[in-house]
Amino acid sequence: MSTDSVFARMNHRIHDVTGRLEWLPPVTIRIALGITFILSGWGKLHHLAQVEQYFASLHIPAPGIQAPFVATVELVGGVLVLLGLATRYASLLLTGVMAVAIYTAIWPDAASWTDVVGSLEVIYLLAFVQLVVKGGGAASLDHVIVRLVPALQLEGTTAAPAAT
Repeated sequence: MSTDSVFARMNHRIHDVTGRLEWLPPVTIRIALGITFILSGWGKLHHLAQVEQYFASLHIPAPGIQAPFVATVELVGGVLVLLGLATRYASLLLTGVMAVAIYTAIWPDAASWTDVVGSLEVIYLLAFVQLVVKGGGAASLDHVIVRLVPALQLEGTTAAPAAT
């Protein structure tokens, strides 16, 4: 048996297994981000005075408005991301929150660009960008709703087959 044949069979088998697990990465990303941002938003809502002071110290305009807004976006967005409901919209808002956090809280204290790129906020931002671009995946309420209400499907796209 040739090594080409062995590698071809291994490649085919790996492709088969990973193809059946395509639903898993978006779910795990949504669970981790959803829980993280539910807890973060909840904490901010219950400590608004401290969050407002922190935002003011970062020179974020209108901290009295921004603090409850960000707390609500994190809490509601976290719930939506966890459920996979309106995933792209919630993730887009949370991408904005992370971009502002990086710009105001991470970048000014960074000694080099590696401090910024290596921050947890950048990882969150990139994960949210992934959800904006790819959606919540086959194991999301978004996916279920589109399958139940075909009129909601975007023009030029096809509903993915049900996860197996």
